[in-house]
Amino acid sequence: MTLPSGTAVPALGQGTWHMGDDPARRTEELAALRAGIDAGMTLIDTAEMYGDGRSEELVGEAVAGRRDEVFLVDKVLPWHADARGTAEACRRSLRRLGTDRIDLYLLHWRGNVPLAETVEAFEKLRSEGLIRFWGVSNLDVDDLRELPAEAGLPQTDQVLYNLTRRGPEYDLLPHCREQGVPLMAYSPIEQGRLLGHSALHEVAAAHGVTPSQVALAWVLRHEDVLAIPKASTREHVEDNRAAADLRLTEDDLAALDRAFPPPRSKQPLDIL
Repeated sequence: MTLPSGTAVPALGQGTWHMGDDPARRTEELAALRAGIDAGMTLIDTAEMYGDGRSEELVGEAVAGRRDEVFLVDKVLPWHADARGTAEACRRSLRRLGTDRIDLYLLHWRGNVPLAETVEAFEKLRSEGLIRFWGVSNLDVDDLRELPAEAGLPQTDQVLYNLTRRGPEYDLLPHCREQGVPLMAYSPIEQGRLLGHSALHEVAAAHGVTPSQVALAWVLRHEDVLAIPKASTREHVEDNRAAADLRLTEDDLAALDRAFPPPRSKQPLDIL
């Protein structure tokens, strides 16, 4: 997939929410992240919020010696997102990641700081070489329209999007598509909560795959939507990677539409 900057990134990446919290699982989680890199899932998403930086430290260890192979996405908290706070938060994240630059730096969600101030801070970081690009997360259409036009397009809007959270399809996805801005879907299988649905099992059985692979393939059916599922084990990484090769049929999509109806009106943007 190509970002507005022209940079190519894999449509299937790796999320890290809740990773790095349990020291007993660290070795397994490191192996999972490295296996994902080996499998081509080289976009890795993290945030200063995740485990108060422990996720960033885990990611930093996982990519040590392989930094140039990966595209690192990180996020600043909204109460840090003023002119001074953004710069300080970015430098803290860089130290935890053990790197000299973040590839894509996002505003985690909108707070009280004017968007124009945050974007100006992002642009300053970009001019200093500390970040390559900037984007946003959890912003709806009206928020995106407030972004200062002179700063150019955000590289992505990272939002909650999956079979049970289809609100973005009504207006956010069409708006971003018109602007050439891809969505980045976090929690693409609703943290596992949707996997017991019979419709997913029926489609999975028809293809000889798992329900989670069907849910991921459904998100990836769009050419302008990235997915960043979390996987804490090698086996889970392999399962996610196989989803990228699954092509759902029109009958599959129709069955999933019946089970998980698309939105018929504007819906508030869901956030986990």
